[in-house]
Amino acid sequence: MAVHAYRAPQSISEAVGLLASEPGAFALGGGTDLLVQQRSGARSPGAFIDIKRIPGLLGIELQEACWRIGAATPCIDIASHEGLQHAFPGLVEAAGLIGSKQVQGRASLGGNLCNASPAADSVPALVANRAMLVISGVQGERHIAAECLTLGPGKTVLGSGEFVSAVLIPRPQTRQSDAYLRFIPRTEMDIAVVGAAASLQLDAEGRCVAARISLGAVAPTVLTVPEADAVLVGSLLDAGAVSACVALAQAACNPISDRRGTAEFRRHVAGVLLRRTLAIAARRAAEGV
Repeated sequence: MAVHAYRAPQSISEAVGLLASEPGAFALGGGTDLLVQQRSGARSPGAFIDIKRIPGLLGIELQEACWRIGAATPCIDIASHEGLQHAFPGLVEAAGLIGSKQVQGRASLGGNLCNASPAADSVPALVANRAMLVISGVQGERHIAAECLTLGPGKTVLGSGEFVSAVLIPRPQTRQSDAYLRFIPRTEMDIAVVGAAASLQLDAEGRCVAARISLGAVAPTVLTVPEADAVLVGSLLDAGAVSACVALAQAACNPISDRRGTAEFRRHVAGVLLRRTLAIAARRAAEGV
């Protein structure tokens, strides 16, 4: 289907109406994935519904209980935001790894989520930080956990007329921080072979009181492993606890083999990256960074 319409709604309700009524309509954030897919024939949008002009869909705001990031906010704004750099350095790192600086100037956080790639850099960091997504649709708003958005590569739970309008991330607690690392074949501007994120909260003695890990590109959707989180809680993040966490995470991986890496390689790299990510998150949490 050839593209036959471009719409630039001025409100969420207008965007919802267009998405529901225009045949084959897609929400357009930055377009860095959607336009490439359209040109290659991977997707055939009947209409582009540009959401960047809707008030509230661009911008970063500190609220009472959370940070709110508009879904159309470009990744470069996230990567350069001082408040987010302090609150979620891992998420900032992830946003700063998406493509080139030019791509980051267009690529949106919502687009990186809704593209539904298992290798998306922002998603493991969002999931580790327990992000919630605001879904706007014909019936109003609903909230879902970030890890519940995707059903598989290129597939989401979004229904007709629905789009992600905002991301809500709980404000970090005292001595809580995160980290994100990925492995790529090149030095930059590549797709993650494996991505690993972790968020840790420590008490005054350095004991872990809350933990969440998340892995990308090792399963059809972003991978969480609650049992791996659980072995860290109550520990001093000693070698035994970390090794147990890594072993459980590796066992939960279900990667593919392709020309960028075998399943065995991805599983191994997931363990290596997770160890490093946990160490970085723990240091940041202890230092209050």
